[in-house]
Amino acid sequence: MSTKDEILAQLRSGDMEVVREAAFIAGEERCLEAVPFLTEHVHSTNLGVQEAADMALRRIGGQETVRAVIPLLRSDDAPARNIAMDILREIGKEDFTGLLDLLHDQDADIRIFVADILGSTNSLLAVQPLCDALLRDPEVNVRYQAAVSLGNLAFKEAAGCLNNAMADEEWVQFAVIEALTKIRDGSSVGALAKALDTSSDLVASMIVDALGEMGNIKAVAILLKHMDNAPTPLRNKIVKAVVNIMGGKSLTLLSEKERETFRQYLVIALQDEDEEVQDAAMRGLAFVGGRFATRGIIDIASRLNPDSDHDRLQMAVDCIAAIGLNPALEAALRSDDPDEASLAVEAVSRMKDASAENLLMDVFWRKDRDMQRDLVRALVAVGDAEATEFFLDVLDRHEDGTVLKGALYFLGEKLRLAEAADRIFAMLEHPFNDVKEAALEACIALGGEDMARRFEALFASDDPIQRMMAVYAMGRLNTPEALTYLRRALEDEVPDIRKIALEALDSVCREDILELVGPRLSDENREVRLTVVNLLGACPEKGAVAHLLTALHDEDDWVRIRAVEALGELKDPVCIPQMVELLASDNKLVVLKAVEALGKIGGKTAFRALMSVAETDDPELQTAAEEAIGWIQEEQGE
Repeated sequence: MSTKDEILAQLRSGDMEVVREAAFIAGEERCLEAVPFLTEHVHSTNLGVQEAADMALRRIGGQETVRAVIPLLRSDDAPARNIAMDILREIGKEDFTGLLDLLHDQDADIRIFVADILGSTNSLLAVQPLCDALLRDPEVNVRYQAAVSLGNLAFKEAAGCLNNAMADEEWVQFAVIEALTKIRDGSSVGALAKALDTSSDLVASMIVDALGEMGNIKAVAILLKHMDNAPTPLRNKIVKAVVNIMGGKSLTLLSEKERETFRQYLVIALQDEDEEVQDAAMRGLAFVGGRFATRGIIDIASRLNPDSDHDRLQMAVDCIAAIGLNPALEAALRSDDPDEASLAVEAVSRMKDASAENLLMDVFWRKDRDMQRDLVRALVAVGDAEATEFFLDVLDRHEDGTVLKGALYFLGEKLRLAEAADRIFAMLEHPFNDVKEAALEACIALGGEDMARRFEALFASDDPIQRMMAVYAMGRLNTPEALTYLRRALEDEVPDIRKIALEALDSVCREDILELVGPRLSDENREVRLTVVNLLGACPEKGAVAHLLTALHDEDDWVRIRAVEALGELKDPVCIPQMVELLASDNKLVVLKAVEALGKIGGKTAFRALMSVAETDDPELQTAAEEAIGWIQEEQGE
């Protein structure tokens, strides 16, 4: 620790590195006697010394530091003056009286500086002096800064003087409006509204924005009153403010006459250049709109970029959907413009309107393939039993896989229409695999004894794909006969069928199922053996553990690795000896997985084995062993 005299001597040194270090020490030890020297070094051309002096003065703080820094405000050295401002913003409140005296300084710049500093004190004591400056100082820039600082402080006690200052010149009004927006005091609504009648267009625009942001419901009547006589740009701002204050739904509470007038103004506001005004207009029209509103929103939405304007586009579609079906939306749906038509389809798909599906079905066959895909998605979303004949017709006539998949989902999974079983089952022979998959899921959704018999017959097919679908379906249908067929499928010549049969046996923990699954660990196909290991890993029974121990000797490293992982999760101590043996494996990943498993299982034997690994020269193994040891210690509360 340096002595006070040493610090002061070093601060007088001509060596800038010594001065810089001494300044840091002075700050750390809060050496008040160093303050005069530090204020001098604020003028230094050496940035390191200047920065150290700045930090030290902030750390020392106190009334004497404030008084020592204040004279720097009068400096012609702009960097030093700016540093002084920053310091006083942080510690100025430690000598409030000294700062307040400067609000009456003859130099207007000093008064501006101090008004700025007081705005950072976060003290209620600053409000009245700043109010006095706002209302009485002869210099407009002082009044402007006083308003800014009152806004930064955001105390409601400042609302009164700020309200009165709305009568000041325009430059000050800007700052006053910003401050009142931050304070959000109800008393300011009247003052701002009163100023609307006498303000310039620019100030009036700021007032409207402020009222909208403040969100006080009292402002709505005032804003509505000014709408009719306001120029279009200002009226659009008022539209935005009213929507922001009331929210879209509350607009329905307006009288019928007010609602009709406001609807017209909302439609006009859609053409404003300001996106925020457009968005507010769309939100309002979602509740009071009509055909012209729909047309206006479509015009905006069709120009948006789906990637960069995604959120706005989704909001626009939601608003169109909320307005509902009308001639404008129907015209867009029938339009040859693909962007308009897509918007209309998306909007209709979000509606809960019985006539929506009829409109979608009516235009379907007149559109191109891409639009038909969109229409099918929409119909799947909004359609009900009335769309049955349409989708059956699609199955018979259409060739596009995406459209067919939509029809299969609707008839099979959504309606579960038993009468469509023949047509759906026939789609299992479709040339497209994804259509087959959709048909398979639809058949499973239909379920029932009849469908189960169909798949049992399919099981005897010479086509491996058909047998595979049959095995998958029988596993999902879970009929009493399913296990018999799955047992046969485990011996199928096609590995993928054996694999699907295994996956269908979701109740592996039953003893009879374990007897079926276990022998598959000797399957010639690695993927089949991996599937067995994954299934056994979900079963904590001893029988499953015994089979997994067998898998540790598999010729394939990945089968062994998955077996190690599964045993680690099961945490059965019986497997520790074999895990320890695996620590000598030539495959490093096998060793790492064994280390991890031993850490999860825990116990003294595992701990000792891991300690040995931690002493090896391999950094990766050391790290893994140390982490595993940590798990064991944590488990034991060490």
